[in-house]
Amino acid sequence: MKRLFLLSGFLFICSLTAFTQNTKEQIKQLSKDKWQWMADKDVEKLDALFYEQAMFVHMGGSWGKERELNIIKSGFIHYKKADIHEVLEPIEIGKTVILLNRITLLAVVGSNEVSNPFMVTEVYVKVDNDWKMGSHSFSRLMTPGGN
Repeated sequence: MKRLFLLSGFLFICSLTAFTQNTKEQIKQLSKDKWQWMADKDVEKLDALFYEQAMFVHMGGSWGKERELNIIKSGFIHYKKADIHEVLEPIEIGKTVILLNRITLLAVVGSNEVSNPFMVTEVYVKVDNDWKMGSHSFSRLMTPGGN
């Protein structure tokens, strides 16, 4: 009986670990997809991903979901290419996952093409059975390597 109890406990812990790893991989893939959707100006997929009260922090200010989608759709900011240099291990807290990416972003802002190194913080929250982005913040790094 004691062996059965220990085996059950071990299997339970293994299943929790596998679930956590699966969630973290799912968020990493969702983030990667999001960068492509931004490059493609696919506001339909981004609209489904962004939480209604999501906030976006840029070098030039902060705003909500509707403005971010309009900026992407109009091309005022065109996220042409995000070169992802590093994806830190996601931090899972209940139904929230925080993901940091060190990137070099090639973008067109207004009519100017710019390239900047950023650490990007993405916050995802599980709503019903879907992951929604609640926050997306760009922190400009002083050097391309982030040191």
